[in-house]
Amino acid sequence: MGGRDHAAPTVHAQPELAPDAVAPGQRPVARGGRKQDRSRDADILDATLELLADVGFAGLTMDMVAHAAHAGKATLYRRWPSKSELIIDAVGRLKRSQVDVEHLPDTGTLRGDLLALFKAQTDVEAERRMRAVAGVVSLISHDRSFSDAAHSALVEPWADAHFILMQRAVDRSEIPATADIQTVCQVAPMMAAYRALVQRKPFDLEFLVSMIDGVILPALDNT
Repeated sequence: MGGRDHAAPTVHAQPELAPDAVAPGQRPVARGGRKQDRSRDADILDATLELLADVGFAGLTMDMVAHAAHAGKATLYRRWPSKSELIIDAVGRLKRSQVDVEHLPDTGTLRGDLLALFKAQTDVEAERRMRAVAGVVSLISHDRSFSDAAHSALVEPWADAHFILMQRAVDRSEIPATADIQTVCQVAPMMAAYRALVQRKPFDLEFLVSMIDGVILPALDNT
C-alpha cells in the first residue's frame, strides 16, 4: 500500500545454497524461453509447510519436499534456488491464506471489524502453525539476510488488513485523523508472532479481545 512506512523492504541478498542444493552451473535451464509451470506451486508450498512443522529447518531437504509434493527436484530448483527461499514463500502462503485484504469485514465499527478477522483454530491447527512459524526463526538464525523477508511473511499480511480497517475508521471519523495507524496496525500481528515464537501460545479470541480493548483502541484514541 503506497505511502506506508511499515512495509518490509524487498530482500535482494542471495542466500548461500543449502547443503542439498544444486550448484548454479548444474541447475537445469529452461529451454527455448518456456514459461515455468506454476500450477504445482500451491502443492509444493503446502508440502513444505507440513515438513517444516514435522522436521524443522535443519531437517528439511529439497528431496523431501519433492517427494512429498510428487514433484521433480529440478522443478523446485527452477522456482526456488535454495531451501531458505522455498520456506519463506511457504510461510508467506500460510499467512496469506488467513486474511484476504480484498474482502475484509465491514461491521461499521473498528472493534467489530478487528474481531471479525479472527478465525478459530483447532489445537492441532494452532500447534502446526506455531511449529511452522518456528521454522522461520530457525531460518533467520542460519541467514540474517532473510529477517526482512520473514517479517514480511509473518507480520505484513495482517498489518495490511489492520491498516485498511483503521483507515476506514479514520474516514468515518470513528478515530482521530491524527491516529498513528501505521504503527498501531502492527501491534496485534507482532504480538501474535511473539506468542507463537516465544510464549508458545495460540493467538486466541480472549487474548485478541484484551489487545483490542486494552491496547489498540486506547492507543488510537490517544494519538
